[in-house]
Amino acid sequence: MKRFTLNKGVNRPISFKGLQAQYILYLGIGLVVLLLLFAMGYVLGISFWINGTACGFMGYLLIEGVFGLNRKYGEHGLKKRMAFRKVPMGIKVRDREFIRKQDRKKHG
Repeated sequence: MKRFTLNKGVNRPISFKGLQAQYILYLGIGLVVLLLLFAMGYVLGISFWINGTACGFMGYLLIEGVFGLNRKYGEHGLKKRMAFRKVPMGIKVRDREFIRKQDRKKHG
C-alpha cells in the first residue's frame, strides 16, 4: 500500500519573509518599476551614483511602506478598507415620491 504525504498548508495564505498575500505582489511590482526607472535614468545619461542612490532610497521607502501596510492591515484588511471607502455614508432623498413608490411596492 502506498503512503502519501499530506500538504498541511492547503488553506494557509501565501507568506514570504513576513509579507502576506497581495503585499508580495505590490512589492514585486514596485521593484520592477524601480528597475525600469533605473534603466531609463541610465539610458538618459544620469550619473550612475545619483541614479543608484535615488533608486536605492525609493526602494527603501517602497519596502518600508509595503511592510508597514502589511503590519497595519494584515492579509485582508487593506482590501476591506478600500471597499469600505466606496460605501456611501448616506442616501439623500430630495423627493417624497421616491418613498411613496417604495411603500407601494411593499404593500401592493
